[in-house]
Amino acid sequence: MKALAYFDEFGNWSVMEMQPLKGYKVIDLTQALAGPYCSMVLADLGADVLKVERPKKGDDARHMGPPFIEGESAAFLAVNRNKKSISLNLQSEEGVDVFKRLTQEADVIIENFRPGVVDRLGIDYESIKELNEKIIYCSISGFGQTGSYKNKGGFDIIAQAFSGIMSVTGEEGRPPVKAGIALTDSVAGITAVYGILAALLQREKTGEGQYLETSLVESALAICTWESAYYFATKQVPKPLGSSHRIAAPYQAFQTKDGYIIIGAANQNLWEVLTKVLNQPDLLKDERFSTNANRVANKVVLREILESELKKNPSKYWLEKFDEAGIPSGPINTFDKILEDPYMEERKMVIEMNHPKSGTVKSLGNPIKFSSFTEVASRPAPLLGEHTEEILLELGFSKEKIKKMQVNGII
Repeated sequence: MKALAYFDEFGNWSVMEMQPLKGYKVIDLTQALAGPYCSMVLADLGADVLKVERPKKGDDARHMGPPFIEGESAAFLAVNRNKKSISLNLQSEEGVDVFKRLTQEADVIIENFRPGVVDRLGIDYESIKELNEKIIYCSISGFGQTGSYKNKGGFDIIAQAFSGIMSVTGEEGRPPVKAGIALTDSVAGITAVYGILAALLQREKTGEGQYLETSLVESALAICTWESAYYFATKQVPKPLGSSHRIAAPYQAFQTKDGYIIIGAANQNLWEVLTKVLNQPDLLKDERFSTNANRVANKVVLREILESELKKNPSKYWLEKFDEAGIPSGPINTFDKILEDPYMEERKMVIEMNHPKSGTVKSLGNPIKFSSFTEVASRPAPLLGEHTEEILLELGFSKEKIKKMQVNGII
């Protein structure tokens, strides 16, 4: 890992950790998952993230569970590492004044209130821009800030349904099911991240900040590339396919002697290798499977034929055979299997942090590996208002003033 060496203001030789967003200040007005996921990624990249929360209650995710670890929500701990927490009553004029002082030296603000809330509070983009013209202000909502659906509530399951994702998830003829994870929340958070990074890059060129926004529905629809392409090309409605693929076969879950595995023979070469490994060379002469398009059209019968051989041996046997032959394949892991796999430790995808209440807490690591990025030890998610006094003292408030604000319910 590389670091930048320099002389500090006192003439001492110092080393600065090379973090992409070190020196940028982010004010996080979000709660639940989409917004906090976005700000966590920015914090992992070195940004100084100040999480603004309601006094006494805080982020709704602090109360989501079970499970709780020594009274702290595991869900909250998972997406709020590397942040500082300041409790601030934005329903009060004094609280808004404090917030505006915070924003004067900030680079980014992220919020995920319902459309119109920040306007009523007087902390909308235009109001903050008057104090800091370089601010990057990002809003995340369920359905966007404009349009006829902007005031609809937008939880993850609503967005999965509305975006069409649920219509192609599961098996045909069965009741609709959502993805097993909070897919649209996470995707909206990631979308906001790249929007913010793009805005920061543009600011480097123009010197100007800007407002940007995204929604759960649009972020989710944006990744439905092949489904939308299928509809645009054919005007036919895509249907759920279980584990199989819309435009490639064999590419799905297959049953073995003792369970299921995934096989992804997604091109002609892999298909031909697969027939050899399975000792089914006659399939290469079968017109139904001669091309990928034909295999997709006949994937039900193809699955039956392949499984007639796969069921003769256990999953481990076949996965070893496929690895040797270079055929993409893998187990269908439960979370205990993937999180305890030594590979995750090798890739630093499971990290440990020491929380003041919950003790040693495990979390998922950063999936991006940089060649010149010094990763520092992650800080655990903050206690509610843990850094309020520290932040206000840095803003110039006296301890007497801070105590008075606390008594008056401002912080």
